[in-house]
Amino acid sequence: MQVTVSDFGHQIKKVVLVGKLDIVGAQTLELPMATVAGSRCDVIVDMVGVDFIASIGIRHLVLAAKTVARSSRKLLLLSPNALVTGVLVTSGLQELLPIVRSDDEARAILVPSGDR
Repeated sequence: MQVTVSDFGHQIKKVVLVGKLDIVGAQTLELPMATVAGSRCDVIVDMVGVDFIASIGIRHLVLAAKTVARSSRKLLLLSPNALVTGVLVTSGLQELLPIVRSDDEARAILVPSGDR
């Protein structure tokens, strides 16, 4: 699992994931995701490059989303593939881990209309 963190505008962090979000991938993701979640920013997790997700990977996303929400911020998942989307939807996590399909859609949700 490769994890890249960057700024995505004012008070927004983007986390790009590439690889399998299995037990090894989750271990790689744990510290960077916890750090970003605690930064009091909105978070976009780009999942285009994730081709597998296990329950431990879901756990890290859920923990991050709850941490972000405690700061009255949002965590969005960007474009997970059909397999990953199916797992998340079947798990009933659409409200906690909303899925968007483009950077523009994410920006529309996270950036107030007066700031765009």
